[in-house]
Amino acid sequence: MAEQYDLVVIGGGPGGYAAAIRASQLGLKAACIEKRPNKAFGGTCLNVGCIPSKALLDSSEMYETTLHKLSRHGIKVGSIALDLEAMLKRKDKVVSDLTGGIAGLFKKYKVTPLYGTGKLLGGGKVEVTAADGNKIILEAKHILLATGSESIELPFMKFDGKYIGSSTDALNYNPVPKHLIVVGGGYIGLELASVWKRLGSKVTVLEFLPRLLAICDGEVSSEVQKILTKQGMEFHLETKVTGASVKGDQITVTAQAKDGKALSFTGDRVLVAVGRRPFTAGLGLDEAGVKFDAKSGRIEVDSHFKTSAAGVYAIGDLIAGPMLAHKATEEGIVFAEQLTGMKPHINYDAIPSVIYIWPEVSSVGLTEEQLKEKGVEYRVGKFKFAATGRARAMDEIDGWVKVLADAKTDRVLGVHILGPRASDLIAECVTIMEYKGSAEDIARCTHSHPTLSEAVGEAARMAWSGNPINS
Repeated sequence: MAEQYDLVVIGGGPGGYAAAIRASQLGLKAACIEKRPNKAFGGTCLNVGCIPSKALLDSSEMYETTLHKLSRHGIKVGSIALDLEAMLKRKDKVVSDLTGGIAGLFKKYKVTPLYGTGKLLGGGKVEVTAADGNKIILEAKHILLATGSESIELPFMKFDGKYIGSSTDALNYNPVPKHLIVVGGGYIGLELASVWKRLGSKVTVLEFLPRLLAICDGEVSSEVQKILTKQGMEFHLETKVTGASVKGDQITVTAQAKDGKALSFTGDRVLVAVGRRPFTAGLGLDEAGVKFDAKSGRIEVDSHFKTSAAGVYAIGDLIAGPMLAHKATEEGIVFAEQLTGMKPHINYDAIPSVIYIWPEVSSVGLTEEQLKEKGVEYRVGKFKFAATGRARAMDEIDGWVKVLADAKTDRVLGVHILGPRASDLIAECVTIMEYKGSAEDIARCTHSHPTLSEAVGEAARMAWSGNPINS
């Protein structure tokens, strides 16, 4: 007889495990299926994405600071050496500690962990195939698909795990590449490029589009390129990669410039970071009658995450919207609460994004380009970190805060931050936008002195009144 559950979640990433925990907290009998052979929950984000990359970003940033910045603070150090083995081990421990934490949460909230590959059988049934081939059948009133996404592989540059790799491979380079060629100028490529540049690699970034970070405000994108170029990265925009060949221990990437000129770049590692796509292989979508877009792979859902198949739902990277861990988490929580009769909501216009290069980039809401395209009249308030006492004291003066407000109502339409700890500063702006606040609302909040947050207040003051105090 099949095991019975109120909710079976296929996928143990940020959306899946959050949904399972919240459902269990609300009294539902929940199970969560994870197929990773090491039985580690947390999905791509925790195991081979957000967390390990940030661990390396923080470690490499400390190394860079020690090499080049401490002397400006009057700190003299002796011989400095990179212990890459120790750095990689630290990264792995950060991951294992957190995956172990999820296992502890499942035990605390009585979520049943199941290990194997989940597949829809229709009629409220899920087949789970373990690594050894053993199968069990589950029955559930509700089934949630939360299998996330995978790196896109270029057909003419197949991942080989050595010379050509995905972001997962780029977490474990050893030794440090002499020359890392990055295909793709999005946030994943630039974050990992930053890690290895700081640790000693020559870095060349090839981007098909006319600018980096296509999702960002154009002014941010332009300034990021200037800053990263100053840090030593080399960029080739409007460059179409056409192939790659390995000779000896070197790999040569061929490309074509905008003017048709043939280009070639030779290095020892290539990171392909051209985006991600929903991971749906083996889920049995067709057999279960789950409609999805054949081109994008996105599953079609309604406002309650329902698919076209009765009792089957989907969240996170599988459905429309930004492929962000925190977006999936919020969807998982809201989904579970909706199942029990609560009436939560997600404001997709107030989901922040962060890029963990240095200085960091964060944003929420619309860009200037999007506002112009929509024909919205808006005001701009922009304030440089260099004009704040705390940034000067930190010796981190690059970047600025830009607040975009409706010209008639003063409602905040978008905020874009390039600067130190932008990842944390954006939270205030998300809160204001969630409650449909104005630039004046931000400006009227008292910001501690001296802090980086003063730049947020001053940018908002400028958007509201046109008159910042310190500029």
